[in-house]
Amino acid sequence: MNQIITSLLEQDAYKFSMGQAIYHQFSDYKTTWSFKCRNTDVHFTEEMVEEIKNQIKAFCNLRFTEEELEYLENVIWIKGSYVDFLRLWQPRYEDFYIGTDAECGLSIETKGTWLNTSMYEIPTLAIVNEVYFRMQYNYDELFESFKKRLAEKVEKVENGSIYLSIFSEFGLRRRLSAEAQELAVKTLAEAKLTSSTFLGTSNVFLAKKYNVTPVGTMAHEWIMCTGQGNHKHNPAYSNWYALDAWVKEYGVLNGTALTDTITTDCFLKDFQLTYATLFSGVRHDSGDPIEWGEKMIAHYEKLGIDPKTKTLLFSDSLDFERADKLFRHFNGRAKVGFGIGTYISNDTDAPALNIVMKTTRCNGQDVAKISDVKGKGMCKNPDYVEYLQRCINWRMEHDNK
Repeated sequence: MNQIITSLLEQDAYKFSMGQAIYHQFSDYKTTWSFKCRNTDVHFTEEMVEEIKNQIKAFCNLRFTEEELEYLENVIWIKGSYVDFLRLWQPRYEDFYIGTDAECGLSIETKGTWLNTSMYEIPTLAIVNEVYFRMQYNYDELFESFKKRLAEKVEKVENGSIYLSIFSEFGLRRRLSAEAQELAVKTLAEAKLTSSTFLGTSNVFLAKKYNVTPVGTMAHEWIMCTGQGNHKHNPAYSNWYALDAWVKEYGVLNGTALTDTITTDCFLKDFQLTYATLFSGVRHDSGDPIEWGEKMIAHYEKLGIDPKTKTLLFSDSLDFERADKLFRHFNGRAKVGFGIGTYISNDTDAPALNIVMKTTRCNGQDVAKISDVKGKGMCKNPDYVEYLQRCINWRMEHDNK
């Protein structure tokens, strides 16, 4: 099998956003990441696991080129000190444990500095996904079904029957293949869209290649580690620590806040006038999107901020039809944007994998995510999840500010 990850720029943009802030503020933090396949009917064979090991070894041999570093340095919010760090940085295969001791036949864990392990998540998932689909199915037939479906959905956007406002491709971690994702980004970048705007992709390598915007700010790991990695912090205030550190790094730049790491209701306790003003918008990743959008608009209005000046970015399990419906609901009341992943990058005749790789420990202690719906969190210690939930409940009941 050809090498799957061929450039260290094949990374979601938010990894560089977070990476710079980690480098400047949390370089001593250490994290553990764990892989999980949520599909109950999927099994990885020993041959697949061996190929995944070989692909990750090949990824660990990559280095940033000067051309790639020059591209990053031209991104307005990236600083020269971080680029100099990336000039020296390399992935370490020694940080990986890859085995077969899991129900699905594949277990992966990474341990090391947060600076390192954060950069492993996305390439690892992209490798696992592509190895599985190439070895489990007739890949050529799958790719043909992918091309057919891609053409059909792009036609809907071109002829105006689907309206997506401003949208981006977010599918690197769960793409059918590098070939498929590149075809999707190229097709969308070249499409004749009259009523929608294709802004860019989370894949920085493809953003560079097709001259579109690399899109992404923060992920759940940012809130989990900044808020729960310092064991002196009350974890119910995780969002405050995360927002504060982000503003220290970026000021008013690069500002889309993720709301659902320890529930959106708890997030809103900390997303008061200063942060709500400084951040250009918020991202939805779990729970009912209409209910969430209404809640965010009401919150902005309560603070005296015009919601029309802020962006609601939706990124949870979207297809074009769902995005169209959300745009029509919120159009004229706020700026609306979409990050659409699997539906663009892995829509074939075969069901997509539901695989994740999450931070499970930071600085030797458990960390957890309690999102707006059950089933999206991942923590190996139920006692810690119960503790975190109790902290959140206490704050929600007693903090009336």
